Amino acid sequence: MATPDLIIGLMSGTSLDGVDAALVDFSTPTPSVVATAYLAYPADLREHLSRLHRPGQDDLHQAALLANRLAEIYAKGVHAVLDLAGTQQTAVRAIGCHGQTIRHLPQSGYSLQLNNPALLAELTNITVIADFRSRDIAAGGQGAPLVPAFHSTCFRDALRHRVILNIGGIANLTNLPPHGPTSGFDCGPGNMLLDAWAHQHLKCNFDEGGRWAATGKILPELLAKLLAHDFFRLDPPKSCGSEQFNLPWLTDCLTGNEAPAAVQATLIQLTALSIQQAMLNWCGDFEEVYLCGGGVHNTALRRSIETLLPQAVVHTTEVLGLPPDWVEAVAFAWLAHRTLTGLPGNQPEVTGAHGLRILGAIYPA
Repeated sequence: MATPDLIIGLMSGTSLDGVDAALVDFSTPTPSVVATAYLAYPADLREHLSRLHRPGQDDLHQAALLANRLAEIYAKGVHAVLDLAGTQQTAVRAIGCHGQTIRHLPQSGYSLQLNNPALLAELTNITVIADFRSRDIAAGGQGAPLVPAFHSTCFRDALRHRVILNIGGIANLTNLPPHGPTSGFDCGPGNMLLDAWAHQHLKCNFDEGGRWAATGKILPELLAKLLAHDFFRLDPPKSCGSEQFNLPWLTDCLTGNEAPAAVQATLIQLTALSIQQAMLNWCGDFEEVYLCGGGVHNTALRRSIETLLPQAVVHTTEVLGLPPDWVEAVAFAWLAHRTLTGLPGNQPEVTGAHGLRILGAIYPA
């Protein structure tokens, strides 16, 4: 029996909801998930992180303080998943920690994730791999999305044309034709606008199951305005974030007379239609679509996607052996494993980088 090769992946995405922790064993050809844990962000942390997406006073000091606080939450996530697995930290080779993205501007040569990997290494006494995007951007790439290389390794089929669709704050896809290169890119907003609009009007973090959206009617004129965003017309490789899709942008598209539930219904359709258009334009004759990310729990959104993609069978990645809530955390464990073994972690066809690059910076325990 192979000796376990354990790495913890930590992921906190653009939805600003919390941190996913996955303990993954790489001792076999297919990585296996040993245990998972989730820690929700406190409401005040969500608010402070959200503010940093916009320029303000004393940003550098606030960012540094929040990075320290995030490291403490990440450490709690590490200890939680180790406790659930009954595993000592000495058995873990490394932590792959993406950090919390607050600015993603590859066109300006950077993507900024709040993180303090040195503090995380001190708090856990485990080597930390972080800063996965910078090397790809330095090589001329977008630095995102990073998970398609992992999707290609774990989800590709020799006969069936698959698309893996991650619906987090941003929606991104990985195109996996059986005979052809992997491709992928950000499609546009996933949960980001939906959550922000729900928070503004319902005073909760998200519209559970899309039930509120289901009470509203899609507004065709508003949908047309939203779909006119320049990002949707860009050719891949491309990536996006809150810089493109945010509440001020949405507000600018409104007349002020719209029923809030109708706006939410329209945002559901925006996400679904932008995904459909991306797949039809860039994924060829796909047969299977596998969903992952928090958006899989939005029943209204899933129903819209399934309706718009009648040519494909739509499942979640659960069918492929990996629960949809944990795909990205496992992916960052995989990226950390690539770093430690001296193997490239990017997919140049996806990010637009000049070539394969070893990603991440190592902070020894």
